[in-house]
Amino acid sequence: MTRVPVKSKREIELMRESCRIVAEVLALVGSSIKPGVQTKELDAIAEAYIRLNGGVPAFKGYGPDRNNLFPATLCISIDDVVVHGIPDGTEIREGQIVSIDVGVKKGGYFGDGARTFAVGRIPQEKERLLKVTEESLYKGVEQARAGQHLHDVSSAVQEHVEAAGFSVVRDLVGHGIGKHLHEEPAVPNFGMRGTGVVLKEGMTLAIEPMVNVGGYEVHLDDDGWTVRTGDGKPSAHFEHTIVVRTGEAEVLTR
Repeated sequence: MTRVPVKSKREIELMRESCRIVAEVLALVGSSIKPGVQTKELDAIAEAYIRLNGGVPAFKGYGPDRNNLFPATLCISIDDVVVHGIPDGTEIREGQIVSIDVGVKKGGYFGDGARTFAVGRIPQEKERLLKVTEESLYKGVEQARAGQHLHDVSSAVQEHVEAAGFSVVRDLVGHGIGKHLHEEPAVPNFGMRGTGVVLKEGMTLAIEPMVNVGGYEVHLDDDGWTVRTGDGKPSAHFEHTIVVRTGEAEVLTR
């Protein structure tokens, strides 16, 4: 049986601070995204801000393979990159969509959040993708209440996405979060209502729909990190860290 940690009031306060920094980084980086900016410049802005606020970039140096740890503060994923894009000298261009994922550790606890931004004017299909993906995140958050099942969250995301003709990525999921960046339970973006662990007040989750215009299949680049859509079509990513409550969930990264 999956054991999901329930956080104390004090632990949630510590997470609240990490999540505040996450939200501020996303706003700051979002306002800096424009044609001609290099992704490594955005990464430098984010790292400086996190450290200025007494936090540590959670992704930098993270990974299961000691010989290939993630080298940056942000995951920056453009167009057909689903997640885990590595910032470098790539210049952002008009018409692209750019997903920014950031994790922060402060006071021994983590916050994690993501948003996908439009660069200038984008095609209508991409606009719809961003709208549906963000809506699906909030559909999931609505279900994250004490007494509900975990997969009520998953199912709400999947139903909204598939009704719009898009697909949810199956190979990557959301997660519990707290003292560790990734904790139990895994939070898939697809599933059957009424299944999965029963949610309790004080559980903390990172809910993160990753949504593709085309099929849900993805593949990994040779760098061991960058995940792309299998068919080369665009993908979007939105994420919040939340606390399960008896009523409406509390969004810490808003």
